[in-house]
Amino acid sequence: MMRALWSAASGMLAQQLNVDVIANNLANVNTTGYKKSRVEFKDLLYETLMRPDVHQPGQGNPVGLQVGHGVRPSSTTRVFTTGNLQQTGNTFDLAIDGEGFFVVERPDGSRAFTRDGSFKLSMEGNERYLVTSEGYYVLDEDEDYISIPVDLTDISISADGTITGKDESGNIVEIATIAIAKFLNPEGLLAVGNNLFEQTEASGEYHLKQDRDEPGFGNILQGFLEMSNVQVVEEMVNLIVAQRAYEINTKAIQVADEMLGEANNIRR
Repeated sequence: MMRALWSAASGMLAQQLNVDVIANNLANVNTTGYKKSRVEFKDLLYETLMRPDVHQPGQGNPVGLQVGHGVRPSSTTRVFTTGNLQQTGNTFDLAIDGEGFFVVERPDGSRAFTRDGSFKLSMEGNERYLVTSEGYYVLDEDEDYISIPVDLTDISISADGTITGKDESGNIVEIATIAIAKFLNPEGLLAVGNNLFEQTEASGEYHLKQDRDEPGFGNILQGFLEMSNVQVVEEMVNLIVAQRAYEINTKAIQVADEMLGEANNIRR
Protein backbone atom coordinates (compact mmCIF):
# COMPACT_ATOMS: atom_id res chain seq x y z
CA MET A 1 0.00 0.00 0.00
CA MET A 2 2.89 2.34 0.70
CA ARG A 3 4.11 1.57 -2.81
CA ALA A 4 0.72 2.65 -4.15
CA LEU A 5 1.02 6.00 -2.38
CA TRP A 6 4.37 6.83 -3.93
CA SER A 7 3.38 5.55 -7.39
CA ALA A 8 0.18 7.59 -7.43
CA ALA A 9 2.06 10.65 -6.15
CA SER A 10 4.52 10.36 -9.04
CA GLY A 11 1.55 10.23 -11.42
CA MET A 12 0.15 13.43 -9.91
CA LEU A 13 3.47 15.24 -10.27
CA ALA A 14 3.77 14.07 -13.89
CA GLN A 15 0.28 15.30 -14.76
CA GLN A 16 0.98 18.65 -13.10
CA LEU A 17 3.88 19.13 -15.50
CA ASN A 18 1.69 17.95 -18.37
CA VAL A 19 -0.90 20.61 -17.53
CA ASP A 20 1.85 23.24 -17.30
CA VAL A 21 3.02 22.42 -20.84
CA ILE A 22 -0.53 22.38 -22.20
CA ALA A 23 -1.23 25.74 -20.54
CA ASN A 24 1.88 27.21 -22.16
CA ASN A 25 0.72 25.93 -25.55
CA LEU A 26 -2.69 27.54 -25.08
CA ALA A 27 -1.10 30.80 -23.87
CA ASN A 28 0.90 30.97 -27.12
CA VAL A 29 -1.95 30.15 -29.47
CA ASN A 30 -1.53 33.55 -31.19
CA THR A 31 2.28 33.76 -30.95
CA THR A 32 3.89 34.12 -34.37
CA GLY A 33 6.03 31.12 -35.29
CA TYR A 34 5.38 29.30 -31.99
CA LYS A 35 5.83 25.52 -32.02
CA LYS A 36 3.78 23.48 -29.58
CA SER A 37 5.33 21.07 -27.06
CA ARG A 38 4.21 17.76 -25.66
CA VAL A 39 5.41 15.87 -22.59
CA GLU A 40 6.71 12.32 -22.90
CA PHE A 41 6.73 9.93 -19.95
CA LYS A 42 8.68 6.87 -18.81
CA ASP A 43 7.85 4.28 -16.20
CA LEU A 44 10.15 4.02 -13.17
CA LEU A 45 12.11 1.07 -11.81
CA TYR A 46 10.31 -2.19 -11.13
CA GLU A 47 10.57 -4.32 -8.04
CA THR A 48 10.98 -7.91 -9.17
CA LEU A 49 9.26 -10.21 -6.70
CA MET A 50 9.65 -13.27 -8.91
CA ARG A 51 11.72 -13.60 -12.05
CA PRO A 52 10.40 -15.45 -15.09
CA ASP A 53 12.47 -18.59 -15.36
CA VAL A 54 11.96 -22.01 -16.92
CA HIS A 55 14.54 -24.61 -15.83
CA GLN A 56 13.12 -27.44 -17.89
CA PRO A 57 9.82 -28.25 -19.60
CA GLY A 58 6.99 -28.34 -17.10
CA GLN A 59 8.90 -26.55 -14.33
CA GLY A 60 9.65 -22.96 -13.41
CA ASN A 61 7.83 -19.65 -13.83
CA PRO A 62 6.87 -18.80 -17.43
CA VAL A 63 5.91 -15.29 -16.28
CA GLY A 64 7.38 -13.17 -13.52
CA LEU A 65 5.96 -10.96 -10.79
CA GLN A 66 6.92 -7.28 -10.93
CA VAL A 67 5.50 -4.12 -9.39
CA GLY A 68 6.32 -0.68 -10.77
CA HIS A 69 7.12 2.47 -8.84
CA GLY A 70 5.25 5.03 -10.91
CA VAL A 71 6.09 7.40 -13.73
CA ARG A 72 8.37 10.34 -14.50
CA PRO A 73 8.47 12.92 -17.32
CA SER A 74 11.32 12.07 -19.68
CA SER A 75 11.26 14.99 -22.13
CA THR A 76 9.26 17.78 -23.67
CA THR A 77 9.26 17.33 -27.42
CA ARG A 78 8.66 20.33 -29.65
CA VAL A 79 6.52 19.72 -32.72
CA PHE A 80 7.84 21.60 -35.77
CA THR A 81 4.86 21.22 -38.06
CA THR A 82 4.08 24.32 -40.10
CA GLY A 83 1.45 26.64 -38.67
CA ASN A 84 -1.23 28.43 -40.64
CA LEU A 85 -0.03 31.24 -42.89
CA GLN A 86 -1.69 34.60 -42.33
CA GLN A 87 -1.51 37.26 -45.02
CA THR A 88 -0.57 40.70 -43.72
CA GLY A 89 0.60 42.53 -46.83
CA ASN A 90 3.49 44.12 -44.91
CA THR A 91 6.74 44.32 -46.85
CA PHE A 92 8.93 42.85 -44.13
CA ASP A 93 6.53 40.22 -42.80
CA LEU A 94 8.05 36.94 -43.94
CA ALA A 95 7.10 33.30 -43.53
CA ILE A 96 9.06 30.16 -44.39
CA ASP A 97 7.07 27.51 -46.20
CA GLY A 98 9.31 24.59 -45.25
CA GLU A 99 11.71 23.42 -42.55
CA GLY A 100 14.16 26.31 -42.42
CA PHE A 101 14.85 29.01 -39.82
CA PHE A 102 15.80 32.66 -40.06
CA VAL A 103 19.21 33.45 -38.57
CA VAL A 104 19.64 36.42 -36.23
CA GLU A 105 22.53 37.81 -34.22
CA ARG A 106 22.04 38.69 -30.57
CA PRO A 107 23.86 41.54 -28.77
CA ASP A 108 26.58 39.16 -27.50
CA GLY A 109 27.35 38.12 -31.09
CA SER A 110 25.85 34.64 -30.76
CA ARG A 111 23.53 33.14 -33.35
CA ALA A 112 19.86 32.41 -32.70
CA PHE A 113 17.19 30.96 -34.95
CA THR A 114 13.54 31.79 -35.36
CA ARG A 115 10.43 31.08 -37.39
CA ASP A 116 9.01 34.50 -36.50
CA GLY A 117 9.42 36.63 -39.61
CA SER A 118 7.78 39.84 -38.36
CA PHE A 119 10.86 41.93 -39.15
CA LYS A 120 11.36 45.68 -38.86
CA LEU A 121 13.74 48.35 -40.12
CA SER A 122 16.14 49.94 -37.63
CA MET A 123 17.73 53.30 -38.45
CA GLU A 124 21.39 53.71 -37.52
CA GLY A 125 22.68 57.00 -38.84
CA ASN A 126 22.06 57.00 -42.58
CA GLU A 127 21.73 53.22 -42.70
CA ARG A 128 18.68 51.09 -42.07
CA TYR A 129 18.99 47.44 -41.11
CA LEU A 130 16.59 44.52 -41.10
CA VAL A 131 16.00 43.46 -37.48
CA THR A 132 13.62 41.46 -35.30
CA SER A 133 11.09 43.02 -32.94
CA GLU A 134 13.78 42.97 -30.21
CA GLY A 135 16.29 44.75 -32.47
CA TYR A 136 18.42 41.68 -33.24
CA TYR A 137 20.06 41.82 -36.67
CA VAL A 138 18.72 39.48 -39.35
CA LEU A 139 21.62 37.89 -41.24
CA ASP A 140 22.11 37.22 -44.93
CA GLU A 141 23.60 34.13 -46.60
CA ASP A 142 27.12 35.44 -45.83
CA GLU A 143 26.07 35.97 -42.19
CA ASP A 144 26.36 39.74 -42.52
CA TYR A 145 23.84 42.38 -41.49
CA ILE A 146 21.21 43.25 -44.10
CA SER A 147 21.33 46.95 -44.94
CA ILE A 148 18.45 48.38 -46.96
CA PRO A 149 19.62 51.53 -48.81
CA VAL A 150 17.39 54.51 -48.06
CA ASP A 151 17.27 55.56 -51.72
CA LEU A 152 15.66 52.30 -52.87
CA THR A 153 11.91 51.86 -53.11
CA ASP A 154 9.48 49.02 -53.90
CA ILE A 155 11.39 46.51 -51.79
CA SER A 156 10.64 42.96 -52.91
CA ILE A 157 11.70 39.62 -51.43
CA SER A 158 11.62 36.55 -53.65
CA ALA A 159 10.93 32.95 -52.66
CA ASP A 160 14.66 32.21 -52.35
CA GLY A 161 15.16 35.19 -50.02
CA THR A 162 16.69 37.62 -52.50
CA ILE A 163 15.93 41.23 -51.56
CA THR A 164 15.66 43.72 -54.40
CA GLY A 165 14.58 47.34 -54.78
CA LYS A 166 14.24 50.06 -57.38
CA ASP A 167 16.63 52.97 -57.61
CA GLU A 168 15.77 56.49 -58.75
CA SER A 169 16.14 55.44 -62.39
CA GLY A 170 13.73 52.54 -61.98
CA ASN A 171 16.44 49.90 -62.24
CA ILE A 172 16.19 46.73 -60.15
CA VAL A 173 19.02 46.54 -57.61
CA GLU A 174 19.82 43.33 -55.72
CA ILE A 175 20.51 44.07 -52.04
CA ALA A 176 21.13 40.77 -50.26
CA THR A 177 19.80 37.24 -49.78
CA ILE A 178 18.25 36.32 -46.44
CA ALA A 179 19.92 33.35 -44.76
CA ILE A 180 17.86 30.21 -44.17
CA ALA A 181 19.29 27.60 -41.79
CA LYS A 182 18.41 23.97 -41.30
CA PHE A 183 19.20 21.39 -38.62
CA LEU A 184 19.51 17.62 -38.79
CA ASN A 185 17.53 17.37 -35.53
CA PRO A 186 15.42 20.50 -34.92
CA GLU A 187 13.79 18.80 -31.90
CA GLY A 188 17.16 19.21 -30.17
CA LEU A 189 17.02 23.01 -30.33
CA LEU A 190 16.80 24.92 -27.06
CA ALA A 191 13.95 27.44 -26.77
CA VAL A 192 15.22 30.62 -25.08
CA GLY A 193 12.16 32.87 -25.34
CA ASN A 194 11.39 35.78 -27.65
CA ASN A 195 10.52 33.20 -30.35
CA LEU A 196 14.20 32.23 -30.53
CA PHE A 197 16.01 28.89 -30.49
CA GLU A 198 19.62 28.07 -29.69
CA GLN A 199 21.75 25.44 -31.35
CA THR A 200 22.79 22.51 -29.13
CA GLU A 201 24.86 19.38 -29.55
CA ALA A 202 21.61 17.45 -29.85
CA SER A 203 20.38 19.61 -32.75
CA GLY A 204 23.71 19.48 -34.59
CA GLU A 205 25.43 22.31 -36.44
CA TYR A 206 23.25 24.58 -38.52
CA HIS A 207 23.57 24.48 -42.29
CA LEU A 208 22.85 27.52 -44.42
CA LYS A 209 21.12 27.32 -47.75
CA GLN A 210 23.85 27.71 -50.36
CA ASP A 211 22.09 26.95 -53.62
CA ARG A 212 18.90 28.86 -54.27
CA ASP A 213 17.32 25.66 -55.62
CA GLU A 214 18.55 23.51 -52.72
CA PRO A 215 15.60 21.44 -51.42
CA GLY A 216 14.53 20.97 -47.82
CA PHE A 217 15.00 24.54 -46.57
CA GLY A 218 11.70 25.96 -47.76
CA ASN A 219 10.67 29.10 -49.59
CA ILE A 220 10.10 32.60 -48.21
CA LEU A 221 6.68 34.18 -48.60
CA GLN A 222 6.63 37.97 -48.46
CA GLY A 223 3.62 39.60 -46.83
CA PHE A 224 2.78 36.51 -44.76
CA LEU A 225 3.37 35.39 -41.17
CA GLU A 226 3.42 31.83 -39.88
CA MET A 227 1.07 31.57 -36.93
CA SER A 228 1.30 29.16 -34.01
CA ASN A 229 0.77 25.47 -34.82
CA VAL A 230 -1.25 25.00 -31.60
CA GLN A 231 -4.67 23.43 -32.20
CA VAL A 232 -6.96 24.71 -29.44
CA VAL A 233 -9.39 21.78 -29.62
CA GLU A 234 -6.55 19.26 -29.44
CA GLU A 235 -5.02 21.01 -26.43
CA MET A 236 -8.38 21.17 -24.67
CA VAL A 237 -8.80 17.41 -25.13
CA ASN A 238 -5.27 16.86 -23.80
CA LEU A 239 -6.14 19.08 -20.83
CA ILE A 240 -9.22 16.99 -20.03
CA VAL A 241 -7.21 13.76 -20.27
CA ALA A 242 -4.52 15.18 -17.95
CA GLN A 243 -7.15 16.33 -15.47
CA ARG A 244 -8.83 12.92 -15.40
CA ALA A 245 -5.47 11.18 -14.98
CA TYR A 246 -4.69 13.48 -12.05
CA GLU A 247 -8.05 12.69 -10.47
CA ILE A 248 -7.50 8.94 -10.85
CA ASN A 249 -4.14 9.21 -9.10
CA THR A 250 -5.69 11.15 -6.22
CA LYS A 251 -8.31 8.40 -5.97
CA ALA A 252 -5.54 5.79 -5.79
CA ILE A 253 -3.91 7.72 -2.92
CA GLN A 254 -7.26 7.96 -1.14
CA VAL A 255 -7.90 4.20 -1.48
CA ALA A 256 -4.37 3.34 -0.28
CA ASP A 257 -4.83 5.65 2.71
CA GLU A 258 -8.16 4.03 3.58
CA MET A 259 -6.58 0.57 3.36
CA LEU A 260 -3.76 1.68 5.67
CA GLY A 261 -6.37 3.03 8.07
CA GLU A 262 -8.20 -0.28 8.09
CA ALA A 263 -4.94 -2.13 8.77
CA ASN A 264 -4.12 0.21 11.65
CA ASN A 265 -7.55 -0.38 13.21
CA ILE A 266 -7.62 -4.14 12.73
CA ARG A 267 -7.09 -4.83 16.48
CA ARG A 268 -9.75 -2.42 17.68
